[in-house]
Amino acid sequence: MERVKGLLIDLDGTLYHGKNRIDGADDLIRKLRERKIPYLFVTNNSSRTPEQVAEHLGGMGIPASPEEVCTSSLAAASYIAHESPGAKVAILGEEGLRSALLDAGLEPTEEIPQYVVQGIDRSFNYQSLAKAVQWIRTGAVSVLTNPDLLLPSDTGLTPGAGSLGAAIEAASGVKPIVIGKPSSILMKYATDRLGISPSDAIVLGDNMRTDIAAGANAGCKTVLVMTGITTDENMEEHMKAAGVAPDYVCRDLYEAADLLCG
Repeated sequence: MERVKGLLIDLDGTLYHGKNRIDGADDLIRKLRERKIPYLFVTNNSSRTPEQVAEHLGGMGIPASPEEVCTSSLAAASYIAHESPGAKVAILGEEGLRSALLDAGLEPTEEIPQYVVQGIDRSFNYQSLAKAVQWIRTGAVSVLTNPDLLLPSDTGLTPGAGSLGAAIEAASGVKPIVIGKPSSILMKYATDRLGISPSDAIVLGDNMRTDIAAGANAGCKTVLVMTGITTDENMEEHMKAAGVAPDYVCRDLYEAADLLCG
């Protein structure tokens, strides 16, 4: 492989499962640091701040700093701030989203917002839905941090940001601007932070429909690692659904480290 100019690394399913580190995750990051290969941890998770993500990784023995974390919340905040600096935003989300929007100089409001920004929101209820629909139907731009329909939890799969977004879209009749994977917006935000072109970046992930599709949509090279969602049994199905194929396939993170780091 040509020398890697920048690596965009997925988290859940690629480096860990919940609170359990996947074998080779710490070795991969150590080698990237030793070889001074630029990288970012890129996640659709909108609920955590970069500090919380880095702490979670560090707790599993995976070296990480907040500056190395790129979330869908940060990308959403950057997108809106670029389009409408200082815009008024209605926030349907948790700490990671609220923090990112405030840090970008955007103004939270529940009075005639210019944007309705929605991520995972475990306090979401009928009143939240009604307000969001009213705001959007009267002109606010709908922004969805990520389209994940389901999230893993200690009790099994639970509704994700995409499930809440589907209710808002159905009632408002308006498709949201999607920021997270498989959208290319998150990938472009990450490569801009690294100061490289998407064509010079490699996306490493376990999910054909999100990680690999997002990389392909942005013009990045892609490496599928068989550590999570994609398996030998479902790979063809996921490739067909995603409409793309990975540039490389690795059985585990040790093989990925050899491919990426030489």
